[in-house]
Amino acid sequence: MLTGATSSAATRIDWVDYAKGICIILVVMMHSTLGVEKAAGELSWLNGFIEWARPFRMPDFFLISGLFLAARIDRPWRTYLDTKLLHFAYFYILWMTIQYGMKSWGIIQAEGPLAALQAYGLGFVQPFGTLWFIYLLAIFFVAAKALRRFPPLLVFAVAAVLEMAPIETGWLVIDEFAGRFVYFFAGYWLAPHIFAFAREVGGLNPLAILAGLLAWGAINGILVVRGWSHLPGIGLALGFIGASAVISASVLLARVKLAGVIRYCGQQSIVIYLAFFMFMAATRTVLLKTGLVDDLALVSLIVTLAGVAGPVLLYLAVRKTPLSFLFIRPQWARLPATLRKSELVSSQPGRLEA
Repeated sequence: MLTGATSSAATRIDWVDYAKGICIILVVMMHSTLGVEKAAGELSWLNGFIEWARPFRMPDFFLISGLFLAARIDRPWRTYLDTKLLHFAYFYILWMTIQYGMKSWGIIQAEGPLAALQAYGLGFVQPFGTLWFIYLLAIFFVAAKALRRFPPLLVFAVAAVLEMAPIETGWLVIDEFAGRFVYFFAGYWLAPHIFAFAREVGGLNPLAILAGLLAWGAINGILVVRGWSHLPGIGLALGFIGASAVISASVLLARVKLAGVIRYCGQQSIVIYLAFFMFMAATRTVLLKTGLVDDLALVSLIVTLAGVAGPVLLYLAVRKTPLSFLFIRPQWARLPATLRKSELVSSQPGRLEA
């Protein structure tokens, strides 16, 4: 199954689910907005918000992904590879094939059958479509375990240098590894401090938290507008500060029991990530071709809603049917005897890690 970070629903940490929910909604909104704008040939006012969120959107996603790794990183390699590599490889290959099936006819028409076949084969080394996050997670989990004997400060420093270096090879795995691993490793290495930070925020006055978030949002926006958010060092700092802001907002939401929908989206974050492209593309096509909605930003928001809600409804519809393999890894796709009975509870859908 898509797996969990905690041992049961009762031990889930609310703010973590809220943080994942915020991240996955922002990711779907980004793809939805950019897709609508590309198809329409013009920008919408929502584009500004998408750019504002760029410095922290994926850094926070990867940082949260590494939070619970410490409890699992010392598992034997066989078990670890099953839950951290084969797990994500199964869902990546499955959903890459589904995405390819939806796009292959267009590739055949434009470039021919051989090009379509090459595109599918290339997807095994160059992540396909929107699925690069799943691909990179598997690599990050393996890299973190392989590097666990090295001084963590050294690993973090090297990863930070890689993030700041102008690495643009054109190969997504190399470029995104360089740009994102520092956040994943920080989530793993600094997890006790991150949870301590969340506890400290939880003890603050809600108005103080809101004031801090407003100040951060304004500064982040100014740096984005001026084009400074991409500069070495500034981008890294904005990633970590933005992740801290998302954590603070998530702690506040969990404290006041608001926006339960966001929390549920966080619980189903990988379900949404795997399947949102289908609902996003279909809704975008219908809205743009029919002209039912004139405002491009509103179109993007509707497409975002479809991209978030559609996968959840699909999962709920198929989870107890023969189609459950879409979101639940079948036994044949596991290494034999890799999990103890006490670990089987971790196989819950919708979590960020195995």
